Amino acid sequence: MKITRIRVYQTGLPYVGGAYVWGAGNAIKTAIASVVVMDTDAGFQGCGEFTPCGENYMVAHSEGVTALARLVAPKLLGEDPRQVGRIEQLMDQLVQGHGYAKSPFDAACWDILGKACDQPLWMLLGGKLTDGAPMYRVAPQKAVDETVAEMNVYRDQGYRQFQVKVGGDWATDIDRIRTTVPLLEPDEKAMADANQGWRVDNAIRVARATRDLDFILEQPCRTYEECQQVRRVAEQPMKLDECVTGIQMAQRIVADRGAEICCLKISNLGGISKARRVRDYLIDNRIPVVSEDTWGGEITTSVVAHFAASTPPEYLQNTTDLMNYNTRSTGIGGPTARDGKLYATDTPGLGVAPDFESLGAPVAEYTL
Repeated sequence: MKITRIRVYQTGLPYVGGAYVWGAGNAIKTAIASVVVMDTDAGFQGCGEFTPCGENYMVAHSEGVTALARLVAPKLLGEDPRQVGRIEQLMDQLVQGHGYAKSPFDAACWDILGKACDQPLWMLLGGKLTDGAPMYRVAPQKAVDETVAEMNVYRDQGYRQFQVKVGGDWATDIDRIRTTVPLLEPDEKAMADANQGWRVDNAIRVARATRDLDFILEQPCRTYEECQQVRRVAEQPMKLDECVTGIQMAQRIVADRGAEICCLKISNLGGISKARRVRDYLIDNRIPVVSEDTWGGEITTSVVAHFAASTPPEYLQNTTDLMNYNTRSTGIGGPTARDGKLYATDTPGLGVAPDFESLGAPVAEYTL
């Protein structure tokens, strides 16, 4: 089997809530999705997606996929997409780093492999260990009373885990946490996610002012070292997110016992192939994980759902239905969200097809 054509599409994904405000003054209204579609001489087609949470999120950029395609697509043409390990090595040899841009190419190959084997992605990743992954829902930065109202809406929809966005004004964030966390019902959990937004001193102030409350403190500061400064003071469990960038950081976290939970953004880790190794290593060392990504539509959510389904339930903190954060789509089909849980499909591959009507014309195309 050979890759005969690679196309790259881009489309805007408007946020359902108008403006998504997070961290230290960041806000997005429309995220830019990049979708990779691969065709083969055997009639199989695969797809993958990368969507950053705004143009200033980490080192990722929506133009990265098209830039990478110019370098790697001509070399991938003629290769067998079922050999996901070879494709991963080839991309890494051609371009160092930029894993987020490689991620949709990696996903498209896994999609084709699943279709060629007539198996869903979760089967290829080890089997369905979690049938219906618990989801969280984000409550972006708003007035505190609006945050409470938004959490009540999500509660009525079946969500039992809430990610309350903080990381702006630390004094306001204390009020936000002290108002929302006591409202949790017995089976609910909350993460106060600063998205790297606080200085160390202010993060310590927040941790001390909320030490009597049961919630998870998520990525309070920009660097791993700064988060560890806060960790020495904070009594809350700590979840690391943006600084979990690969196996080397996972090894460091394990050695330091540097977090109680690690969020695995699949694109941030370089795709399914690399994320799987990081997940398995962390779980082997008894650190639970989150299955998610930087943003995305139906294609990204399909990857996230299969990744969650193949994770042991006792080590899966949660996942999320990114597709339901947008008013436009990247794919047709894919996972379903109901009663606060995300269910991967049982159809071959990712179980989702590109929504070409929504994606429009390709921005780049390469043929054998």
